[in-house]
Amino acid sequence: MMGTDEAGTHAAFKAHRRAIHPIILNHGGRVVKNTGDGFLLEFPSVVGATEAAIAMQLLMAERNNHLPVDRAMHFRLGVHMGDVIADEGEVFGDDVNIAVRLEQAAPPGGIAVSAKAYCEASRHLGISMVNAGNYRFKNITDAIEVWTWGPTGSEQRRRELQGISAPPGQSRLAIVGVLPFVNLSDNADEYFSDGLTEDLIHALSLQSFYRVLSRNSTFPFKGKNLNARLIAREIDATYLIQGSVRRAGAKIRVTAELIAPESGEQLWTGRYDRDIGELFALQDEITTSLSAAIAPEIFRAEALAPSRPPAGDLPAWDRFLRGLSHYYRQTKADFEASITLFKDAIALDPALSIARAYLATIMTQGVHYGWIKSTRELWDSAMELAQDSVRLDPRSSFAFSILAYLHAMQGRNEAAHDAIRKAVALNPYDMGARGVEGICHLVGGEHLEAIELLSMAVQRGNSDPRYQWPALLAFSHYLLGQYDATLSWARETLYSNPNHLQVLAVRAAALAQLGRQEETAKATEVLLSSHPGLTVERHLRNFHWKNPADIAHYKDGLLKAGVPFARLMLVESGPKRAADS
Repeated sequence: MMGTDEAGTHAAFKAHRRAIHPIILNHGGRVVKNTGDGFLLEFPSVVGATEAAIAMQLLMAERNNHLPVDRAMHFRLGVHMGDVIADEGEVFGDDVNIAVRLEQAAPPGGIAVSAKAYCEASRHLGISMVNAGNYRFKNITDAIEVWTWGPTGSEQRRRELQGISAPPGQSRLAIVGVLPFVNLSDNADEYFSDGLTEDLIHALSLQSFYRVLSRNSTFPFKGKNLNARLIAREIDATYLIQGSVRRAGAKIRVTAELIAPESGEQLWTGRYDRDIGELFALQDEITTSLSAAIAPEIFRAEALAPSRPPAGDLPAWDRFLRGLSHYYRQTKADFEASITLFKDAIALDPALSIARAYLATIMTQGVHYGWIKSTRELWDSAMELAQDSVRLDPRSSFAFSILAYLHAMQGRNEAAHDAIRKAVALNPYDMGARGVEGICHLVGGEHLEAIELLSMAVQRGNSDPRYQWPALLAFSHYLLGQYDATLSWARETLYSNPNHLQVLAVRAAALAQLGRQEETAKATEVLLSSHPGLTVERHLRNFHWKNPADIAHYKDGLLKAGVPFARLMLVESGPKRAADS
C-alpha cells in the first residue's frame, strides 16, 4: 500500500490509530510506543487487554467496510501477560518479546492470545477462541500455545459526524471560496461533482464563523487551469477549497483540500472512498464529512494566524481572534490574556455572541484547572454571558451547548437537557454538542450513556480545547468503579495540562480506591503541591451531581487518598479565657 500511495496510506493509518485510541483508554490501557506501522500497549488487566483488542478489531472491520478492498487495512493484535521491566515509560523483558511476536500468529483483522493469557481471560469473555496449536517464534526459546479470534461481522456505524457552530453575521476576516470539484470520470457524472460543490457551499455557510462565497463567485472558474493565488485575489478569498470526484464501477472517490492561497500552504487534505448506493444519501454524507473536517481547520488557522495588526488598531473581531490565539495555547498566562481580549471585544461590539460564549467557557475551565477562584459571582457572570450569547445568536449550537453545560454544572438538570436538545437540533453533527449531552448524563448519574456520548465525541478527533472530553471520561469511569480507565483518561489529560486540578484529584481518588498506596501518596503530594490549600470540602462545592451516592463515592476516594477534609483554623485564646482555663 505504501508503494502505491505513500502519503495516503500513512494518513489512513494515522486516522485508524486515532479512532481506536479511545478504546485503549476506556479499558485502562496506555500506548507504550508507536513502532512504524504498529504499536505496543500495556494494560493493568489481561481481561481488559483482550476486550480492548476485540473492540479495536470490531471497529476496524466497521471502518474497512467503507473502503475498497485494496485500501482496507487489517491489523493483527497479539495479547500476552507477564512481568515486565519498566524504565522511563518503556517496558522490557521476555514477556514483551512474546507479545510482539504473537501478532504474527493472528489472522488479519483478528487477535492471537497466548495460552497463559487465555487461561486468565477466557472465563470472563463472551466470545469463543480457536486453539491454533503451538508456535515457535524468533528469539523465543520455548514453543507458545496460541488461541485466536477473528471478527465475523461489524457493528452498525454511527453516522454522526463532527461539526462546529460559529457566530452570526459579524464582521470577520476570513472569506472562504469553494471551487467547483473536478469530475475525473465521464461527463455523465458531472451533476454529482457540481451538486457536491453546491451542497458544501451551503453546509459551510451555516457555520458563519467566516463568509462563504456564493456559487456565482466560484463557478466561473470551472474548467480553467488557473493559479490558486490568482483566483483568491480575484474573488478576495482568504481560504480556498478544491477537490475532485472519481467514479469506478460501484465505487466513488472524493478528494478535497483546504489551502491558504497566499502562502500556498495546504492546511488540510482528506479523501473519502464510498460505495455509490443511493447517490443523494452519499452526496449528503460526503458533504457532511467535508464540512465537519474543514470548519475546525478554518477556526484553528484563523486563531493561530501569525500576523496580527497592532493591538491599538484592532476592531472587535480581531480582538476576539487574538484572544482565541491565546486560548489555543492553554497556559494560565494565555488564559488571562484571552479573557482580557474577549472582554475588550465585547466592549467594542456588544452583539458579538461568540466572544461571550468563549468567555463563559474559559472562565469555567479556569476554575476546573485551578487557575481561577470559584465564586458565586463568577458562575453568575458565566451564566449571564451564555444566556446573552444564545439571545444574540439563537442559531448557534455552541451557544446553546455552553448554556447547557453551565446549567449541568450547577445542578439544573432539566434546564441543561432542554438547552442541549436545542443545540443538537440546530446541528446534529456538532460533536461538541454531543459531548455536552454526555456531560448532562454524567451529572444526572447516567454514566454508561455519558461514556457512550463522550467516547463518540473524542473518537471523532475533536481536539478543540473548548471540550475536555478525557477529563470528563475520567470522572465517568471513576463513578462506575472502572478505576484503571480513569487513570488512562487522566494520564491523557495531564499530557497537555499537568496541573489540571480536577484531573489530579480524580487520579488520586482512583489510585486510592485501587489500594495502590505508594502511587496514591505521590499523586496526592502532586495535587496538594500544585494546589495548596485544597480541601475535600472546598473541592466538592463545585460538584452538583444529582445522585448523592456519586458525591459520596468521589468524597470517599479523596479522603482515602489523604486529601484533608477541611482547613484547620488555629484560634488563639484571649488572656482572660486562658487564665480561666
